[in-house]
Amino acid sequence: MVTFSRRTTATGALAGAAALALVITGCASGGGEQTGADGDITLTVATFNDFGYTDELLAQYEAENPGVTIVHNRAATSNDARDNFFTKLGAGSGLADIEAVEVDWFAEMMQYSDLLADLSDPEIADRWVDWKTEAATDADGRLVAYGTDIGPEAVCYRADLFAEAGLPTDRAEVAALLEGDWDRYFEVGDQFVEATGGAWFDSAGATYQGMINQVEFAYEEEEGTVIATENPEVKAIYEQVLEASETQSAHLAQWSDDFFAGMANGDFATMLCPGWMLGVIEGNAPEVTDWDIADVFPGGGGNWGGSYLTVPAQGANVEEATKLAAWLTAPEQQLQAFDSAGTFPSQTAAYSEDALLTATNEYFNDAPVGEILVNRSEAIGVAPFKSVKYFPINDALQKSLTRVDVDGTHTIESSWEQFVAEVEALG
Repeated sequence: MVTFSRRTTATGALAGAAALALVITGCASGGGEQTGADGDITLTVATFNDFGYTDELLAQYEAENPGVTIVHNRAATSNDARDNFFTKLGAGSGLADIEAVEVDWFAEMMQYSDLLADLSDPEIADRWVDWKTEAATDADGRLVAYGTDIGPEAVCYRADLFAEAGLPTDRAEVAALLEGDWDRYFEVGDQFVEATGGAWFDSAGATYQGMINQVEFAYEEEEGTVIATENPEVKAIYEQVLEASETQSAHLAQWSDDFFAGMANGDFATMLCPGWMLGVIEGNAPEVTDWDIADVFPGGGGNWGGSYLTVPAQGANVEEATKLAAWLTAPEQQLQAFDSAGTFPSQTAAYSEDALLTATNEYFNDAPVGEILVNRSEAIGVAPFKSVKYFPINDALQKSLTRVDVDGTHTIESSWEQFVAEVEALG
């Protein structure tokens, strides 16, 4: 049961410290678990939130590989994993044999790709969607990470609240109702608010994330020039979601206790739903029977989240760790992870498997989640460019949204001005 998201907000303050640690300490040898005197090997796997790597899945690998024992260390959030990863990567020791990395700080990691093992293998070179592999290939042509999941987005909704507003509740009819751009999504939100007085969406921050993920170059140009504060698309999205939030938002801080409780309490009617969000909702509203998911997304499609597995070169069992990482990211195992946690595979071979195409979710009223998410993955238009400054800039923008939507301490314009100052301070 999932209770945390694969994509969490964070302070962004760790980036500078992590980079400094890497510059100062360089790379030492060691790390990971050693081979025992009897030849047995213990491999450590460090993930965060819920990758769908159940005890049963890991036991399957141990049974197929006698002498291997797997220890799974799971951080509560991506933020915690990020802090640990960069600190120990810079120290040259202490990392697990396999370390999970989240997409929003992946570009930071790629600066130090020489400290990671080369995972290139012609036998599995075509396993992933192209953009997943391209992002993990460094300037020397080394593949330094294996893709786990991606986050194709749909819309989750409360059928009981839709009925209260006189809106359709059948998921196909809801998809037809919301088909179109973000103007259409907020237009239906106005209808819902007028009919019920309730909130249409959970938070400005979550909604903004779905919108900005459809912009290829939001914060930086490809050569690294920061354009976040001057990009008219960013400012327009920021203003649109905050103007809508005045009447349509539940004003809940993402990943707060109130945010999680709102899923059970009916505090909002819709929320943007990458595959991993299904587990978040079920885990926090287990008794609610009215959540459903529609095969639609404003603006056509988008991806939110997704991670990788890396093998630090400092480890004592790099070869065996690479073998395990390849197994965990094989289509067969990713389908098991999807069944467990809703983590949608980035492995193209999985998309034609009956286990995915026919997958349903009992909690979401037997919704055909496999078919829906395959359709949503095919609708993804662009992969947002995320360089080393993406994480701190996006974090500053999220804080700007929170000051208006949740805290109520700033106007839309004054909070934007503070965002501009924070971005300028990044250098």
